[in-house]
Amino acid sequence: MTDISVVLSGEAGQGIQTLEHVLTHILKNSGLHVFATKEYMSRIRGGNNTTEIRVSSERIRALIDRIDILIPLGKNATYRLENRITDKTLVIGEREFIETSPGEKIEVPFLEMAKQLGNKLFANSIAIGFLSGLLGADESALENQIKEQFKGKGEEIIKSNTLAATEGYKRGKEISHNIGLSLKKHEYVKDELILNGAESVGLGAIAGGCNFVSSYPMSPSTSVLVFIAQHKNDFGIVVEQAEDEIAAMNMIIGAWYAGARGLVTTSGGGFALMGEALSLAGMLETPVVIHLAQRPGPATGLPTRTEQGDLNLALYAGHGEFPRIIYSPGNIEEAFYITQMAFNMADKYQIPVFILTDQYLIDSFYNLPPFDLKNIRVEKYIVKTEKSYLRYSLTEDGISPRGVPGYGEGLVKVDSDEHDEYGHITEDFEIRRKMVEKRLKKGEKLKEEILKPKLIGDENFQTLIVAWGSTLEVIREAISDMKGIALLHFSQVWPIDSSVVKLLERAKKVIAIEANATGQFANLIRQTTGFYIKERILKYNGIQFSVEELKSKIEGVI
Repeated sequence: MTDISVVLSGEAGQGIQTLEHVLTHILKNSGLHVFATKEYMSRIRGGNNTTEIRVSSERIRALIDRIDILIPLGKNATYRLENRITDKTLVIGEREFIETSPGEKIEVPFLEMAKQLGNKLFANSIAIGFLSGLLGADESALENQIKEQFKGKGEEIIKSNTLAATEGYKRGKEISHNIGLSLKKHEYVKDELILNGAESVGLGAIAGGCNFVSSYPMSPSTSVLVFIAQHKNDFGIVVEQAEDEIAAMNMIIGAWYAGARGLVTTSGGGFALMGEALSLAGMLETPVVIHLAQRPGPATGLPTRTEQGDLNLALYAGHGEFPRIIYSPGNIEEAFYITQMAFNMADKYQIPVFILTDQYLIDSFYNLPPFDLKNIRVEKYIVKTEKSYLRYSLTEDGISPRGVPGYGEGLVKVDSDEHDEYGHITEDFEIRRKMVEKRLKKGEKLKEEILKPKLIGDENFQTLIVAWGSTLEVIREAISDMKGIALLHFSQVWPIDSSVVKLLERAKKVIAIEANATGQFANLIRQTTGFYIKERILKYNGIQFSVEELKSKIEGVI
């Protein structure tokens, strides 16, 4: 086998995410490609959560349905996975957890082994060691990661857990030898990064010069707030957990007004509360960067699941008319580069810029080459003001020079009411008309810098798939061996380059794939270009598309 899918399943609080974190780092540091993603219930303890770890000799970046190895860590751990377990699935673990499960069963008494070593808490270290041995990881990588995991907890704890992991490793090696598992390792993989989407958004923000973050926690966006908070001292970033989302957004506006580069990270329900402040940013022409991590709504919906249901929310939020940019990164690399760029674009055009992700992208991770930083620039467009400074001077492209208080001799006056070039309140109808047109001109100007959609697959396509955001990698893998089909993927979903209609018209069949119930992006394409996409593959049960699922659905349509 060159690609193995391992699923860990158990209750919240059993340490599944720790197992995932430690194991994926061991595998990567052994030279194996890894991809991991999780689905979990909205509760602190109990329920049933799973994490899928793909280990491969080749680069992998997408969820699959197939389970080659299942490790149940509780009595009900296999219940929700039964439709994915086949006769070829190896179900490994305690007898009481696997005896009623379908699949080929191998009993491994992790808990009894831990007790023999002196403490049942060693069970997770034994399981990590077992899977490391089973999948062919290096024993040295296992020992190093165990030391890293328990550093700061004392030598005795490190020693005990290393012993437990080594015992598990031996057992895993024995079984691996018996069933013939073998994956090719690559030295270059050891030097690569391993990141999830949240970390990549956070790193992109830091690379974009972000120095202020204000947010109110909300899944799945919170992990970006946590990541930046963990590194704030390294990069001189002020991180504020605001009393609510309204305060968070208004703090970001104030930060940009004062010359900082602010980020707010939130999810659908939280962003809904920010609508008025978003309009304030539009009227003040204050840059803001908003990370909106989508989850299924309406209201609380499915707080820990995934969906692409908030495109319309980001597109139409706020009262009045003002321009905005909406990016939607397709993978972890794009999450970094696009977030970095978002700060420059917000600064340049003095508008709200969205980074639209979702739970699947935020919580998935894989190994990747280091980011290419040679073209990374923090572009600042603040001007030193003179006494005659006009904050809202009328310019040909609608972009007024942006000063900040205290930098220069001018006064930087802003007003949420309609205002004149000085920033003074006005009800002059002619000035009102000019200010509306000035703001909208920026929306036309920024179209010169639209991210073009990527065409992936057969250039002589007959069928063209249209998609956006986090579906990129799963579609890429699903169509990788299909002839006559290509993917047109959008990482910027507003504004849209209307010239794409030429590609759409070339295809004999166009299929939109989206994780929502109505095809929000397909509808937006029709609104923008007039091109109607009839064929739509939509999913809205809270779970990301899998490769096999999409392949089957695409074949069903073509």
